[in-house]
Parts: sequence; C-alpha cells; structure tokens
Amino acid sequence: MKSVSATGVTKRFGSFTAVDSVDFEIDPGEVVGLVGANGAGKTTLIRMILGLLEPSQGHIRLFGEPQARKQRRRIGYVPQNLGLYRDLTAGENLEFRADAFGVGAARVEPGLDVLVGDMSLGAQRRAAFAAATQHDPELLVLDEPTSGVSPLSRTKLWNLIRERAEAGTAVLVSTHYMDEAEQADRLVLMSNGRVVATGSLESIVGGKTAVAVDAAQWDRAFAALDTGDRPISLSGTTVRVLNQSAESVSEKLAAAGVEATLETVPATLDETMVMLES
Repeated sequence: MKSVSATGVTKRFGSFTAVDSVDFEIDPGEVVGLVGANGAGKTTLIRMILGLLEPSQGHIRLFGEPQARKQRRRIGYVPQNLGLYRDLTAGENLEFRADAFGVGAARVEPGLDVLVGDMSLGAQRRAAFAAATQHDPELLVLDEPTSGVSPLSRTKLWNLIRERAEAGTAVLVSTHYMDEAEQADRLVLMSNGRVVATGSLESIVGGKTAVAVDAAQWDRAFAALDTGDRPISLSGTTVRVLNQSAESVSEKLAAAGVEATLETVPATLDETMVMLES
C-alpha cells in the first residue's frame, strides 16, 4: 500500500497553474526528495498532499484511502516556517503539539528549553522535527527542512530522517540543495509546476556530460563561451559548458584566442536540471 498516491494532480490560482498534471507516489520506508528551484511548485504540491489545498484537478490518496481529516494523525509535518510558537519554549511547543495528538511530549535535549525566538535556527529546526515526530507518524513531510542551517546541522537532521525511514516511515523532503537531494532514495524533479524527471540520482543524470574548461584567463574563456546559446556556469575558476561537444567549445575558444585545457566530465544534478528545463 502506497503512503501517498497522486494522479493527474493540478492546482490553478486564477490563470496561473502552480502544479500541472503531476503523478506522484511514496512507499513506506522510502525517502523521496522533491527537488526544484523556488517557484517550481514543490510547496503547492505538498500542501495538496496534506489536504491544506484542494486540487483543481486529479486526486490524491493517503495510505490507500481518499483524503480525510482522520489521516492527519498519521502525518508529521515541518513547514518552511517551522510551525513553532516563538514566544513559547521548545518544551512548551512540544507539549502543545503532543496534547493535540493525544500523546506524551518528546524529551527536549539539554539547552533547548528556552524561548524559540531566542534559539539558533539549527536548534529551532531540531525542535520542529521533534514536534513533528513525537506521535510516530507513518508519513513525514519536510518542506525545505535544512534551509539556512550549517552543514553539520544538515548532517544531523539527515541522520534523524534516515532513522525514521529505517523504522518504516515514508518521508517526503523538499529541497533546492542538489547535493542534499542525493541522500534521498528517489528523486522527483519539478520545474514550472511539472515533474520533469523521477528516479534515482544515477538514472536521472545518466550519461549526461559537461565540458570543463580550465584557462589561466578564465574570465576571457567565460566571455567567449557565454553567447546565450548554451548553458554555462562557473565552478571556482573552471568554466563548465552543457549540451556542447568538446570540439565545438575548443573552436569557440580558439576563435577568441583563449588557450585552455578541456575535459569532458559527468554532469552534476544541478546541470542535469538545467538541461531538463532547456
């Protein structure tokens, strides 16, 4: 039985289509990374899965049944704004949430029993995760859970996510951090409200490549290659060109009188996303 199953889900706000004909599912114990730039439709899709927004078209089933209020008790949710009361302590937030679900409040780690508004962002995110999981949800939904926190805090949170998944919880994590998305079991890439790819990191990136250009005058190399007809980026002082052969890149540099070393390398997930959108 699927924890989440969405078929042909669309959400329109007037003439604007935020989510367009999306098919989506999550299995128990699976960590699914919902990946896309800001405005891709990730949060709107999440809000429909949670029942906070009604689809304009299509349908969603939770735990094999049509959406209903009773299923809310089986879901844990951390929104982008964390959903914590800033004028209460972390402990008071946990107690309030526990009362709402009729369970005992989770223990707050030492040092967090202060006003949420006085806590670091990393500590706030840990408290929000504790509040969302203290009723042992079967589906855990995390909307940009590590935005703005340190790499160490991200690692700690992902360890907690993995523990939940190993215990059988289905986990949906939205993120725009491509390196973080690699930790998911399966990725769903969204752009302009549509799913543009789904599968493992390896299957999505596949054999896609980029041309890495190393030049002493990297700024001239970048200017010569930045002609608007090819995706191009900088990684340090290395220019990376997508959707072009090394031969065509070499010809462009030679015409501009720029000496460089070229290497065809595997594309990153960021670059793959650009290719799928172009």
